[in-house]
Parts: sequence; structure tokens; C-alpha cells
Amino acid sequence: MMTSTYRYGANVRANGIRQHYLRYGGKGRPVIIVPGITSPAVTWGFVGERFGRNFDTYVLDIRGRGLSEASDSLDYSLDAMAADVAAFAEALGLRDYALVGHSMGARIGLRAVSRHGATPARLVMVDPPVSGPGRRPYPAQLPWYVDSIRLMRQGADLEAMRPFCPTWTDEQLRMRAEWLHTCDERAIVTAFEAFQTDDIHADFPRLTCPSLLMIAGGATVILPEDEAEIRDLQPAIRTVRVEKAGHMIPWDDEEGFYRAFGDFLGTPV
Repeated sequence: MMTSTYRYGANVRANGIRQHYLRYGGKGRPVIIVPGITSPAVTWGFVGERFGRNFDTYVLDIRGRGLSEASDSLDYSLDAMAADVAAFAEALGLRDYALVGHSMGARIGLRAVSRHGATPARLVMVDPPVSGPGRRPYPAQLPWYVDSIRLMRQGADLEAMRPFCPTWTDEQLRMRAEWLHTCDERAIVTAFEAFQTDDIHADFPRLTCPSLLMIAGGATVILPEDEAEIRDLQPAIRTVRVEKAGHMIPWDDEEGFYRAFGDFLGTPV
């Protein structure tokens, strides 16, 4: 039987905005989890519970999502989000921490370390979009995000969400249906468009901390040639594949996701 870890939500003012987070565990190495483009922190709660067994775990609501700050005038660029993460760690006084980002969150983590002064002891990038100027587009389409957000804002239920995520369980769909309306459409559109305009490949050579690239083997976000290019840009990077998982790795193969970390964080997940 899984041992439950305590959870609480809190806010901290960092980088000039209110940042909301969920905390699990409380002992061990601090780990900051940065979710993807339309994933409020609470949707990663099951991962936070698992990490909380051995780590002091913080799951972040990215600006414009969940209970973190959102407004018409807020900057939703990659650099703003990356600066948030660096300031978040500093505001909480975290040291020797690991930074784990999924999808857009992986791009945020990479940019936070390479250009915004974040100093994690370990960086994990889980299936980051490798699109950018002059590159093949990210395989997802913007209407997939925007249409589902609008439906949930109108009060639709998990059945309306099912066509968007047909392989998910009712529990997973219910959680997404409940929280997706908290994603500011402006934030989502800006971030999605930035997948094509931000050059994250220039960030890889600037990494100085040990880094792990986790690839979804059942998706097409990172192809073998993309992995090879990243290895050329950052020869010290470690890579691992979760062969049977799609882009939403913890939803598709939860145990495979945890196994993929190996000993990288110093303690098994």
C-alpha cells in the first residue's frame, strides 16, 4: 500500500508575481516540478505524491495557470516563465535542488538554467518540444488546447474532455476537466507560438549542471536525429527513453516514468 505524503498549497511572491505551488513530502533533496503548457500543478498531484516519499517536492503553477497570477498585461514569454522558476527557488531558499520539467516545463527549466541564473544540482528535461526557428513544427495543434479550454470554461464535464484524451482514465479526465479552465488562453497561445520562435538549442551548450533528457518513445516530439543533435550540443547530457509512453509520460507509463530517473537524483523516485 502506498504511503501518503502530506500536501499543502501555498503562495510566494517571486519575480514580481504571485506564484502558487503544492508541496509534498518535506524531507530529502528539494525537487521543483514544472508542468507543461496546460497542466496546473494539481494535475501532477499523483507524481508529487510519489516524489514526496523521498524528496521535498514542490509542484509549480506556471504563471497564467492554476492559482498563480494571470492578467491581460502579464508577460507569458518563455524568458518570463524561466525567470519565475529561478526566482521561485531563490525566494524559498532552496539549495542542492533538482529541477524537473515536462514538455514546455522542460524548455522553461533549460532556459532558467542557461540564461536566468537558476542553479539546480540536477536538471531533468522530460520530452521538451524541440521545434524552433527553421525547424519542423511541434506535432500538436493549437486548437487542441484552445478548444478544450473553452469547453471547460463553459462548464463541460469529463465526457467532453474524452475526445481530446481518449486513452486517459475517468479520474484523469475528471481532474483535467475540473482545472483546465484555470489556464489563461493568452498564456497558452503565447507559449504555443513560442514553440516555433524560441531557439532552445542555443541553450544546451550553456548547461553546466548534470542534465538528463527523458524521451517519450511512443511520441514524435523528439526523434532520433533530434536526440543526436542535442548530444552534439551538450555531450555531457544523459538520455533515457520510456519506450511505450506517449508525450504525457506519467499518464501513459507511470512506473516507467519513475524508473527512467534511475539514480540521477541520488535517490530512487
